[in-house]
Amino acid sequence: MNTTPSKTTDLSKTASPADDPEESTADAAVTEDPTATAVPAEDRDEAAVPAEDRDEAAVPAEATDQAEDDGLEPDPFTEARHGVGAGATAVVSAALGIVALTGAWSGRVAAERETLMGQIQTAGGSSAAQQISEIYGDAWHTTALVNGVFAVLALLVGAFVLARPAFGTPATRPQPAWIRAVALAGVALGTLGVLISAGMYFDLFLSLPVAGTPAG
Repeated sequence: MNTTPSKTTDLSKTASPADDPEESTADAAVTEDPTATAVPAEDRDEAAVPAEDRDEAAVPAEATDQAEDDGLEPDPFTEARHGVGAGATAVVSAALGIVALTGAWSGRVAAERETLMGQIQTAGGSSAAQQISEIYGDAWHTTALVNGVFAVLALLVGAFVLARPAFGTPATRPQPAWIRAVALAGVALGTLGVLISAGMYFDLFLSLPVAGTPAG
């Protein structure tokens, strides 16, 4: 006697989409909108990138480097070079003013030359007044003239430094305060030197000695 239970097929059971994944995928593909167009692979890759990343990628590398350079601190060497020429010129102006007040070796040489020439001219015999004028007066006036030339140079150079920013191409940065201060000192010393030299040349401060008349 056969005791093995007979296999019966339950026709009421049907395969569900969950049981057959391939059939579920096929059904989903059929239910998609037939009017939709296929998206190219490049567009799909770009759409997958976030908006922030797309904007950053669209900025050229040069623009990014320039923006980074703008945010950096200024080069100290560039700042140090700014105004070097004007500063040196202002120092020269002040130095010329000091020379005009204290005297220069060129003035002493010129004065000694005038003294020697006066001695030569009066060697053949001359009056005391002529000797004073030729030997002492000419040397004194020559010294005043040389000092006056240095004073005028100091005045002109200092005035040029102060007036330079108003002419030519406008500077990107204002003129440093120390340059203006030194240039003003040069102008002041030059002006004072011109006044003193003029007084010396025209005998306003000290007059030439006068020889006394001989007795008898």
